[in-house]
Amino acid sequence: MNKKLIYWISTGLFSAFMLFSAYSYFTDPTFKDAFAYLGYPDYFRIELAIAKILGVLAILLPFIPRTLKGFAYAGFTINIIGAAIAHLAIGEGISSLTMIVVALALLGTSYFSQVKEVA
Repeated sequence: MNKKLIYWISTGLFSAFMLFSAYSYFTDPTFKDAFAYLGYPDYFRIELAIAKILGVLAILLPFIPRTLKGFAYAGFTINIIGAAIAHLAIGEGISSLTMIVVALALLGTSYFSQVKEVA
């Protein structure tokens, strides 16, 4: 399969996943309860939703410099690993990490399949 196609499929799926979660953070009361259950203050849910939207924009928009895209990928990686640690820290089993592993796999595929721009 073409590297560019792999990039766009993985990036599109990852971006949709992040945008859906950001939307849910704003609108779904279940997420408010989930953040409280994990021990986070309510404002963190809003900050994280905004950061996810900005990160998706940084990855998708072609005029964003590669350095800034790299920061977005790093931020998403830290966010996803932090989510895994939070779920494990409160005693949830490995089975609770399914979507986290899928998100990390999509993120890694997107990052490593980027077509290098020739300067």
